[in-house]
Amino acid sequence: MASQASLLLQKQLKDLCKNPVDGFSAGLVDENNIFEWSVTIIGPPDTLYEGGFFNAIMSFPPNYPNSPPTVKFTSEIWHPNVYPDGRVCISILHPPGDDPNGYELASERWMPVHTVESIVLSIISMLSSPNDESPANVEAAKEWRETRDEFKRKVSRCVRRSQEML
Repeated sequence: MASQASLLLQKQLKDLCKNPVDGFSAGLVDENNIFEWSVTIIGPPDTLYEGGFFNAIMSFPPNYPNSPPTVKFTSEIWHPNVYPDGRVCISILHPPGDDPNGYELASERWMPVHTVESIVLSIISMLSSPNDESPANVEAAKEWRETRDEFKRKVSRCVRRSQEML
């Protein structure tokens, strides 16, 4: 199983190197481990995150693509759909099948057709439009809804810090 996952990840990495996608870059954390990727997401234009360079680690399970990877920001980021420890919480990263809590349709959750590119594009979309209905960071969601100026101030600080790390 792991060798199948390894071959698929090698192909996806090769495709991304040949045809880079606007908005992010990806590579391996360690050349000897195809299951751990380093991703840099560029804050999308016309969003509060514009101009930021946010680093994350994408870790793939041995049975990829049957199970989703995990994505964890290593850069500081303030967002309703990112846990305080940096883990990204979006539907397509949730295990396949029906949601035991009934919040998501099976069609919104992980499917083996997703690629590194589709995952990162979903994260970029998440940065553009937070989902405060089912937040990973309750405090950020509350600020997003109730004190937008405070939310913007914290995001601006994260963007500035991400630029200093370059």
